[in-house]
Amino acid sequence: MKLKHALAIASILTMGLAGTAAAEVDAKAAQALAKAEKCTKCHDVEKDKKGPSFKSLAAKYKGKADAVATMTKFLQTGPNDHAAISKGDEAAIKNLAAWILAQ
Repeated sequence: MKLKHALAIASILTMGLAGTAAAEVDAKAAQALAKAEKCTKCHDVEKDKKGPSFKSLAAKYKGKADAVATMTKFLQTGPNDHAAISKGDEAAIKNLAAWILAQ
C-alpha cells in the first residue's frame, strides 16, 4: 500500500513539473508575433507611446489570477480602437499575452 501511495505522489509531482515547463513563455516567438502584428508601432516595453508600455500593462494586471486569460481575450477581440491579433493560433496569442505580462 505504501508503494502505491508513493507512486501516486510521484506521478502528481511529475505532472506538476511538466505543467510548469509548458507554461514558460517563448519570448522570441512572442516578440516575433508582436512585430508581425505591428504592436510596437503603438507599444514599447519600457515607454508609453500611443498605447501603454508593456511594463505598465504588466503592473496593471500583476497579482490577478485571470490576467493571461483577460489579456489573451483582449488581443483576440481587439475592443475599442485596438486591432485584434490576426496572425497566430490561440497558443501563440496566449504566449504573447504571457510575455507582455512578464515585463
